[in-house]
Amino acid sequence: MSKVLQLVSSRRTWAWPYVLFMVLFVILPLVLVAVYAFTDIDGHFTLRNFAKFFTHSEAISTFLYSLMIAVFNTLICLLIGYPAAYIMATADFRTPKVMAMLFILPMWINFLLRTVATVELFNMCGLPLGEGALLFGLCYDYLPFMIYPIYNTLQKMDYSLVEAAQDLGANRWKCFWKVIVPLSMPGVYSGIVMVFMPTVSTFAIAELLTHNNIKLFGSLIQDYITTTDLLNYGAVLSLVLLLIIGVTSFFGDQDDDSQKGGMI
Repeated sequence: MSKVLQLVSSRRTWAWPYVLFMVLFVILPLVLVAVYAFTDIDGHFTLRNFAKFFTHSEAISTFLYSLMIAVFNTLICLLIGYPAAYIMATADFRTPKVMAMLFILPMWINFLLRTVATVELFNMCGLPLGEGALLFGLCYDYLPFMIYPIYNTLQKMDYSLVEAAQDLGANRWKCFWKVIVPLSMPGVYSGIVMVFMPTVSTFAIAELLTHNNIKLFGSLIQDYITTTDLLNYGAVLSLVLLLIIGVTSFFGDQDDDSQKGGMI
């Protein structure tokens, strides 16, 4: 009995479900993507899939266009999200709670339904579906992912540093740019990653808001993954996107560590 109680109370025992989940739904899918990327349709090792990517003009152009759309969407979300997060972090009374609820409410609905509703909104207003509608829909779907990391960082910030800057003669504008903005950069970076990377890999939003006339990199991956003869090439595109996400996250962690070191 004591051994059973000891086993149940052990942290290692309770960690096994999470380990199993990680193996089945994270590690195994990534391994399968890598295996398909480095093999051909017959299962033989090859690098032709990677060579095809670097010589495939459609894939390169779609990838570059997706990066451009992701940059524009990230900038729009940042320009809208930072002031909203700053107001939420510094306002008194119920303003932060009301604003947080307004931003959370659309997320209670599936993003596909929100996108379909956006299509109907454009149709009702007589506005054409295209690149403008795509940027609007992407910003609408991913704006909360920019706001909340910045809001959490600003909310936890030590505002005595702002008071110290004011005591040293800095006005509100200098306090904002010299103190608040640098201290909020970890949240800004997290928001950029959470908006930029999903934008590059999305496909449903682009298909619905452009009538499938504009293809993003995610749409290209979907087309190849669902085609049996091109499954391996689709795995290469997925692996390329995964590597970009990994490298970006790695350098982001390095920047956060350097900022913490500088503050210390």
